[in-house]
Amino acid sequence: MSAQPSAKGPSRRVAILTAAVIATFAWGVDQLTKWWVESSMVLGEQIEVLPPVLYWRYHLNPGAAFSLGTDHTWFFTLVMTGVLGFVIWHSRRLGGSWLWASGLGGLAGGVAGNLTDRLFRPPAFGLGEVVDFIAVPNFAIFNVADSFIVCSMIAVCAMMVFGLNIDGTRETTRDRGADASSSEDEEDR
Repeated sequence: MSAQPSAKGPSRRVAILTAAVIATFAWGVDQLTKWWVESSMVLGEQIEVLPPVLYWRYHLNPGAAFSLGTDHTWFFTLVMTGVLGFVIWHSRRLGGSWLWASGLGGLAGGVAGNLTDRLFRPPAFGLGEVVDFIAVPNFAIFNVADSFIVCSMIAVCAMMVFGLNIDGTRETTRDRGADASSSEDEEDR
């Protein structure tokens, strides 16, 4: 499979630095907003922001999305640790793509934000409850870290669908056709 280099992008070092800066920014904004919620609201309090579509509602979540798995907080701590390690490990392959640097940086920062809660918030190390506060009616209550995770995963999926590789190369339609036909040839043997 051949891949075409993408338009001039950042060097590998700049891409990794960009991902680290975005991760640090995402983590910092997440932790700052959670600190603000904890210091200015009481648990369960709701403040209208843009009624009827957006509220701040202070909530502690021991589980995952939609409060699933509340009795398995330790499992989510392990999963988040693994995801963060996976993202950091694969960031070494970055090169020539601002989009991938942004996507992986946002994902790492979001995961690190929620992992910080799991590790350092009550009730115990590794079992901490995540602070959620962004409430949208008939949906979930979430936080800034969750927003970075979701947006970054959408971006990563889009880059994969459109053939932008993590190293900055781009697969062409012809390359994908050649891969498909070589797979068919192997099946015929």
